[in-house]
Amino acid sequence: MLFELKNTTASAIDKKLNQVLEDSGNTTTSRVLTLVILAEQGHSKLAVEAAQQASHEHPSRIIVHIAHEADAEDRLDAEISVGGEAGASEVIILRGYGKASRATESLISALLLPDSPIVAWWPHSVPENASEHSIGKIAQRRITDSARAQDPMMVLRQLAKTYTAGDTDLAWIRLTLWRIQLAAVLDQLPAAKVKRVSVAGSSKSPSVVLLGAWLGYKLGAGVHLTTKGADRGLYRVALEREDGKVILYRPGRSIATLTSPIGPDQQISLPVRSLAECLAEELRRLDPDKVYGEVLTQAIPAVEMVVDMNAAEVIDEVEDFTEEYDA
Repeated sequence: MLFELKNTTASAIDKKLNQVLEDSGNTTTSRVLTLVILAEQGHSKLAVEAAQQASHEHPSRIIVHIAHEADAEDRLDAEISVGGEAGASEVIILRGYGKASRATESLISALLLPDSPIVAWWPHSVPENASEHSIGKIAQRRITDSARAQDPMMVLRQLAKTYTAGDTDLAWIRLTLWRIQLAAVLDQLPAAKVKRVSVAGSSKSPSVVLLGAWLGYKLGAGVHLTTKGADRGLYRVALEREDGKVILYRPGRSIATLTSPIGPDQQISLPVRSLAECLAEELRRLDPDKVYGEVLTQAIPAVEMVVDMNAAEVIDEVEDFTEEYDA
């Protein structure tokens, strides 16, 4: 069910939502959190779809604020969606003009679920300081996506300067399967010093930097980033040990080859994860991601990383290769 309200207020939206929920027999008792999406005009569709898919695992109230012209006449329009495509949630889309183009606590406070966690998500633009944003101040978790920024590396440096417990970034969440596989193979190998870590992928992917920093920091090794040779995201990691190389290489989107000193090459599943899968993982935990904070604030400044942007590397041509920001 979809209901539209033009030139309305937050209290009127809340009243209409309660009426719709009562008439349809829906309740909010199963909702575990409020997800506030701070979107840009023309860029909200994918974020809303991902949130609706994630809501099947985490039933939520989804509030989407879409900023329109700040110099327009003050106006707030809304759409309320319950059931059907809304998934295990109710979706409230706010289109703000003039003063309402700024997402603030006072604008959405009447729509928040009482006594439940609040998660703020910026799917495209990264705020100057997420924890000082009006919505970020009341949120238990603040999710950004540095991979969507025009200059991901500059954004990573900014995120490090302003990091506060509760901040996280989807460029880090995209690395979960890579980190699991690398940690598993290292646990199986005898102890040996790692001399160098090499990570290959797009210069536009902050995941390449984050993974290199994490490995270099944990293994006490220098890091070599190959960021040219393919317009695709992260596709290979090599750990140069005293007893040989560990290489995890994924030329396409799903199957990787694992090479190690102790056995034959293995084919393993290492799929690129969807936006909804990454968001759902992030919503599973509302406590601070301490490892991400450590990588951002300690590993990146401390690890010696050499960036080779002129690598004449020959890589396999794969028809279904990853997007530049994928991991």
